[in-house]
Amino acid sequence: MTTIADRLSIAQHRIAQAAQNAARNPSEIKLLAVSKTKPAADVITAYLAGQRCFGENYVQEGEAKVDELAPAFPDIEWHFIGPLQSNKSRIVAQKFAWLHTLDRIKLAKRLSEQRPVAMAPLNVLIQVNISQEDSKSGVKPEDVATLAAEVSALPGLCLRGLMAIPSPISETHGSDRLEQELATMKMLFDALRETHASVDTLSMGMSDDLELAITHGSTLVRIGTAIFGARSYTP
Repeated sequence: MTTIADRLSIAQHRIAQAAQNAARNPSEIKLLAVSKTKPAADVITAYLAGQRCFGENYVQEGEAKVDELAPAFPDIEWHFIGPLQSNKSRIVAQKFAWLHTLDRIKLAKRLSEQRPVAMAPLNVLIQVNISQEDSKSGVKPEDVATLAAEVSALPGLCLRGLMAIPSPISETHGSDRLEQELATMKMLFDALRETHASVDTLSMGMSDDLELAITHGSTLVRIGTAIFGARSYTP
């Protein structure tokens, strides 16, 4: 039976191989270990194996882990990657280093106002609904530039780039649709970098499609089950 450390090593090897195949430097690509629904003990195990960046989907669960682990492991970089309701924004503003799912200016203003002045600005990614599915959050591709301009003016936030959850390979009948969505995200990202100096992160790619995502310019891949195993519950 493989361990968390073993699976982390396998994920890192996949990233390095995909980067090599795409003629990219593996150091350009960050691995975010998605620890949602997993106990703090698993986060510690991954930490001891060298992992430093962890992603949480649920506000209360994420807050509990941050509170438990931050005193002993202050160098963990906590990313909130789930949908965020406005009435829970203060927790993310005060506890996390990153938010991946920003999709409206009202939420951005709340986060900026709630970010403690003693902390560095909250790093934010604009979520793009690249697959144009009603069930998914995110802005339309044509609205990215407008929201980015508004977010970049807020003192409590630092605009770092874009995030997307493209169509699953299993639903695309091959990779053509997925590749088109990934390519569009790369075009949006490159355009954003031309107008915002702080932009450096394109978050896309998970366990099933990280190779394709890296081929199309992803700088951050989000891997959960392939590291921690199947989710044990849903909060």
